[in-house]
Amino acid sequence: MSATPPPSTIGLHHVALKTKEWDRSLSFYGEQLGFVTTITWTMPTGKRAAMLDMGGGHYLEVFEDPAYTPAPDGALIHLALRTADVDAATARVRDAGMRITVEPKDVTIETTNGRGPVPVRLSFFIGPNGETWEFFQNDRT
Repeated sequence: MSATPPPSTIGLHHVALKTKEWDRSLSFYGEQLGFVTTITWTMPTGKRAAMLDMGGGHYLEVFEDPAYTPAPDGALIHLALRTADVDAATARVRDAGMRITVEPKDVTIETTNGRGPVPVRLSFFIGPNGETWEFFQNDRT
C-alpha cells in the first residue's frame, strides 16, 4: 500500500458545513478556535458563504441556510482538529457555551497494522450547528 496519494489527490482542502446561525458560527470558529475568515461571498440565492482558514492549508467552508435543521444522526461522524493542548482547547469551547460530550482523556489506540500502540489525548464537543468535533493531540499521526 502506497503512502503517497495518487497524483490527482493532493490532500484535504476543506470540510463544508451548513449553519442556521451565521453570526454565531463565524464568531465561534474565529474567536474560540482561531480560524481566520479568508473569503466570504453571497450565493445567487442571497445566502452567505465563507471559507475559514484552519491552518496548514485546511479550511472550513460555511454556508448560511436559515431553514437548516441538523439531521439527528447524519453520515458525518465527527470532525477532528489537531491541537497541542486538548485541555486548553476544551476549556475555550466550554467557555463559549458548547456542550462537551467527552471530557479530555488519554486513550491508547492499539493498532492492527504493526505500528504499535499510539497514545493520544482527546475530547469531543458539539459545535454551534449540531456537528460533533474532536480535539486530537498526539505526535504519531
